[in-house]
Amino acid sequence: MSSFITIDTDRAPSPAGHYVQAKLAGQHLYISGQLPIRPDGAPLRDESFATQAGQAIDNMLAVLDAAGGTPSDLVRVTAYIVGVSNWPVFNQVYAARLGEARPARTVVPVPELHYGYLVEVDAIAVLPHDAPARQAENSPD
Repeated sequence: MSSFITIDTDRAPSPAGHYVQAKLAGQHLYISGQLPIRPDGAPLRDESFATQAGQAIDNMLAVLDAAGGTPSDLVRVTAYIVGVSNWPVFNQVYAARLGEARPARTVVPVPELHYGYLVEVDAIAVLPHDAPARQAENSPD
């Protein structure tokens, strides 16, 4: 029996494929790529890059919060952005959402993303030993 915990929150969109929002392995949280989709499933692909980036980051932070973490627990964030010209906007939106937290980060310019979105963000966090997952729907896998 594995000691992994699946993190699932209704404050971020449900997975659209064969994956989970996040897996907690010990104190390590692995957050799946988050797209600019509202928690209710409404896509934001026709919105501005800044709006899409904000929603993707908000989704990532909602999953992190559901696991009992905060932005200061993030150790690595990877962002895939369509168009290197969007990098300054991404940096501005990212800094506003993460505040003083400054995890290691990679921004990868790509020619396109699935469904026509402009940004996707995934992350790894290390949670404190006393940070229980906050959502009742979290369950052992």
